[in-house]
Amino acid sequence: MPLVMIGVLFFTFGYITWTNGTLIPFLKIACELETDTQAFLVTSAFYMSYFFLSIPSSFILSKVGFKNGMVIGLIIVALGSLIFIPAANSRTFSLFLTGLFVQGAGLSLLQTAVNPYVSILGPIESAAKRISIMGVANKFAGILAPIILGAVVLKGIGDLEGKLKTAQGDEKEILLNDLAQRINTPYIALAIFLILVAVLFWFSKLPEVKEEGEDNKESKTQKDSVFAFPNLILGVFAIIFYVGAEVIAGDGIGQYGKNIGISLDEAKNFTAYTLGAMLVGYFVGIIAIPKYIKQENALKYSAILGLIFTIAAIFTSGYTSVYCIALMGLSNALMWPSIFPLAIKGLGKFTKIGSALLIMGIGPGGGIIPLAYAEMGGEVNPQRGFWIMAICYIFILYFAISGHKKKSW
Repeated sequence: MPLVMIGVLFFTFGYITWTNGTLIPFLKIACELETDTQAFLVTSAFYMSYFFLSIPSSFILSKVGFKNGMVIGLIIVALGSLIFIPAANSRTFSLFLTGLFVQGAGLSLLQTAVNPYVSILGPIESAAKRISIMGVANKFAGILAPIILGAVVLKGIGDLEGKLKTAQGDEKEILLNDLAQRINTPYIALAIFLILVAVLFWFSKLPEVKEEGEDNKESKTQKDSVFAFPNLILGVFAIIFYVGAEVIAGDGIGQYGKNIGISLDEAKNFTAYTLGAMLVGYFVGIIAIPKYIKQENALKYSAILGLIFTIAAIFTSGYTSVYCIALMGLSNALMWPSIFPLAIKGLGKFTKIGSALLIMGIGPGGGIIPLAYAEMGGEVNPQRGFWIMAICYIFILYFAISGHKKKSW
């Protein structure tokens, strides 16, 4: 039952996270943004909140526990969703970014709670399997997110773009205002759903679990600082590069399709392709880990696969390159489930703060690396930006082979 309830949470923030792929082209049109780099501030605002709020989240969890922390996180995400209403009414891009930042703040608290919770709810050796099960819920929601939100806010977007090219003055303002208003209904519904889930968790009997040695003044390793664990610090960088690769492949694929001449009516659903490939990867993890393959080996093979698909995306074109990007979802699927338990293994009393540092990695991963991709590629040379992903996968490969084994500096 605890895993089922946590699965509901993973579904919830999976849906929220993967609406960004739809919001990027939507806000570029509705707020009349000039460049892809501006549009990718959507991911920056959303993910950088993790960087600033993960450490405070760990202290909140230490005070209130996992369950209450999850309730607080859900309420914060609901408040962020409601900020979209005044943002849409005024078509103010900075207000949209504020709503995304607040959503990310709530998800930061949720992520800091649920990932170590799932990892230590059973044997650490099978943590990747449990996180993979959660990933199925997360990515299934991710498949639905662009389809549902895209059907509402990007319906008939091709025709609308044609009208906007010739519209002037008040006519153009009316068209843009009508477009922006489409966001209200789905985000009001989302806020209501989040509050209902928060109430469900408040009245639940979710058990409080603790890592071995978490409450002891001395850990078995006799280390007195969280920074004395190389596997954790290198794991933080692995998370940064993984999240960057995941966001580019998931949130960036729709804008990439548009940049290479594919109609946004079709490209708006490309995120679902990437998430579908990730879903396949999670099922592989559920079946294979740890019975047939260790989680560190799953990470190694995933990084190699990611490099192959990246090179293929760079040197192919059209729909072939789109499919290669989508297949990166397959290579990305087992990275988070493998990196997280390898990074927190042996932390003992430092588990919560270690988890917070890993969640912090989501910030620069989702907030800076996609901007570098957009700046390097963008509309001018869309494929050139994928060299950024090659760097990401190379570091993850290093962590999988030897980085996670380091016990001292």
